Amino acid sequence: MLHTLIGTQGEDISVGQMAVRAVLIFLLGVIIVRFAATRAFGKWSALDIIFAVVVGSNLGRAMTGSAPFVATLVATVVLVVLHGVLARASARWSWLSALTKGRSVVLVEDGVVNRDRMRRAGIGEGDLRMALRAEGHQGLDEVRTLSLERNGDITIITR
Repeated sequence: MLHTLIGTQGEDISVGQMAVRAVLIFLLGVIIVRFAATRAFGKWSALDIIFAVVVGSNLGRAMTGSAPFVATLVATVVLVVLHGVLARASARWSWLSALTKGRSVVLVEDGVVNRDRMRRAGIGEGDLRMALRAEGHQGLDEVRTLSLERNGDITIITR
């Protein structure tokens, strides 16, 4: 059944099979990037990163002739539409936004560092001190909360 849906290697695949492949690769890519460290990708969401990589790859394949031109363009258009739908749906439903874009993580509450959350977020002591210095703070005594935002920024709220 899978071969019917996506085709097999070494044979010409249909426009529909190329579109299904594009959707599957896109969704897998979003899942993979969501589980990577937020700070590794800067300000882009997982959705945007995968979109840029896969669309660039598709267009490159169409340009070099390593994939059927029309089928590759159709798959790319499907990705553009899928990205738009997911972006709009994420703005509407917070659960989908958290799934595709992530959530902020509170690393310090009332001056107390949560080392477990820091470890899971990939934030070290040096990162924490750098964020404090960048905002003009000497230490944690005046910090109410310090959060790693879903775009990779660190936000500090003082007392």
